[in-house]
Amino acid sequence: MLAAGMGSRYGGLKQLDGLGPNGETIMDYSIFDAIRGGFGKVVFVIRKDFEQDFRDKILSKYENHIPVELVFQSLDSLPAGFTCPADRVKPWGTNHAVLMGKEVINEPFAVINADDFYGRDSLPYWEKNYQQ
Repeated sequence: MLAAGMGSRYGGLKQLDGLGPNGETIMDYSIFDAIRGGFGKVVFVIRKDFEQDFRDKILSKYENHIPVELVFQSLDSLPAGFTCPADRVKPWGTNHAVLMGKEVINEPFAVINADDFYGRDSLPYWEKNYQQ
């Protein structure tokens, strides 16, 4: 679950804002569908600067229901031979965010953006080919 976005156009951390009738976030709906579809773990990729809010608002919902991992996307977490320009402040993007999970993802996986809702119909390929 890629949730490190800055929400600059939105004006805040939309991945933490509730929009459902009981304060559900967009990612809550995606996680619900993923669990129903057979996924057995959620890896959240976030930025360190909002870790506590994320733990309080999101992780606390899932920690006793499904295994969760929290990894951080930071500008200086780069493959060997790469360096971050001194003036860079914006996160690197999707590929870099997925790379942050390399130490904790050891099984087939799907990538979901925290601020996009794909719907249950996006999971049949997973169910058909990877469920055990």
